Amino acid sequence: MTTHFASPEPGSAPARPRRNEPLWYRILHSGFLVYILLLALAVVYIMPFLIQIATSFKTDADATANPVSLIPETWTTAAYERLFLNSDFPLWFKNSFIVTIAVTVCRVFFDSLAGYALSRLRFRGRNLIFALLVAVMSVPGVVLLIPKFLIINSLGIYDSYAGMILPLLIDASGVFIMKNFFESIPRSVEEQAMIDRAGTFRIFWQIVLPMARPSLVTIAILSFQGSWNELSHFIVSTQSTELTTLTKGVASLASGQLSSGNQYPVKLGAAVVMTIPVAVLFFIFQKKIMNTSEGSVKE
Repeated sequence: MTTHFASPEPGSAPARPRRNEPLWYRILHSGFLVYILLLALAVVYIMPFLIQIATSFKTDADATANPVSLIPETWTTAAYERLFLNSDFPLWFKNSFIVTIAVTVCRVFFDSLAGYALSRLRFRGRNLIFALLVAVMSVPGVVLLIPKFLIINSLGIYDSYAGMILPLLIDASGVFIMKNFFESIPRSVEEQAMIDRAGTFRIFWQIVLPMARPSLVTIAILSFQGSWNELSHFIVSTQSTELTTLTKGVASLASGQLSSGNQYPVKLGAAVVMTIPVAVLFFIFQKKIMNTSEGSVKE
């Protein structure tokens, strides 16, 4: 039986034997160094969170003697017991939860309304409003703290839930995201409803808004995270201890509200509990964040 070997095509260069390549060349082109770099960056990024969790289960003496150790000498939940039973932490959690839920729900609704109006409705001054919206996004939030305080105080809603919630009900970046998403939806999906004489709000609510589910999830997560971690706004809008939120309360712990010692376990335990809701929400909905394949329309 005759064996035939395929001959190389005319003009093609013969394959270079890989066995003669230097070791450093093969390592460089295998992607090994890239994985090592990514692993190092992941360790640097995750290490503070691991130290935070480990320290919350330490004793005060252990946390002071070994602040960056990942294994406590004595495992204890004393920090969490003190946090929930002998402090105002449950009150702070309740205030943050009320404000965050109210802000998230209302911001998703109002941002989508404003985004739809700017993308679909034709009215005088629409371009000017959008330009002002982009301008607001470029202004640092700290610059607006004093004007925000003056407005809240003049409206008579200072040191109340209304003063904490109302100024956060709409977000310029959320309106910008919703406007861009609505513009990506072809107008043909609304034409049939217009022929059936459906109103503008009905078209928005029943046809366009369900298609914007990815952007709605994105706005909801960003709104929840932003209002849950908000600090500067609550500083200028409240002063009573009954309205203290988690961010203000944890900041007061970090600044030395506790009686004696550094109290690292209690402070970092509060930070761990504060991180859990945002982390859970993100991991549940991470696959739906701006998933453009969901809700898309093929023409």
